Amino acid sequence: MVNEPRLEEQALSGAAEMTISTQLDEVENIDVDIRSNLLSMVQGQADSVSIVGQGLVMQKDIRVHEMELHTDSVAINPLSALFGQIELNQPVDATARLVLTEQDINRAFTSDYIRSKFPKVKLNVEGQIVTLEPQKLEVCLSASGRIAFSGTVLLHEKGNTQRVSFTAVISPRTLSQPLLLEAFHCTEGEGISLELVIALMNKAKELLKLPFFEVEGMALRIKNLEVQEGSLTLYTEAYVRQIPDLSSEG
Repeated sequence: MVNEPRLEEQALSGAAEMTISTQLDEVENIDVDIRSNLLSMVQGQADSVSIVGQGLVMQKDIRVHEMELHTDSVAINPLSALFGQIELNQPVDATARLVLTEQDINRAFTSDYIRSKFPKVKLNVEGQIVTLEPQKLEVCLSASGRIAFSGTVLLHEKGNTQRVSFTAVISPRTLSQPLLLEAFHCTEGEGISLELVIALMNKAKELLKLPFFEVEGMALRIKNLEVQEGSLTLYTEAYVRQIPDLSSEG
């Protein structure tokens, strides 16, 4: 068949699959499809790279249920490529689809890696700086397309600290509607002021409006997301400066 990969493509793709698999803590399946020819490889060019995987676990507790990543023309280090190491000579644009289960997300929230990335959130509430320190957070993904949160935070305000537990329901931003807060209730502590809730929502909207999120050698932009019962699907664009090291030691 015309679309069948050449022998050199099969060899390079297989070596890349092995390299990625060894970087991951766990992997159920990984399929790398690199399209090029021998002359292009020697010159450091690949026509396209596609990676499809299931059950990918990195940083011990960060699990992706499904992943599809596609790029067009890629400039790579030809010597490294012969050994399955895809090192980029130039940044590339890529598209990706990621599926996270409710269990994946809640597992990630308890990981040391995520906690280290988001230790505290500072908010400007009517000129006063208020700091939220997450203690516990869980999500529930419903068939209605809503995301329910429950959690506990330490609220640092004007030299005082209080523990607050809460539940919240949001409708995430889509192509046709902005982020909406549908419900918010405090279940423990003295509660949170309306001004603080507004500041928190404004912070969330501010983050969602960022053109890109920086993630270890990549800049990601969420184009759209779909919420189904028990799962969240993210459609993203990525500006990849270097293939990230997926190992826990990285």
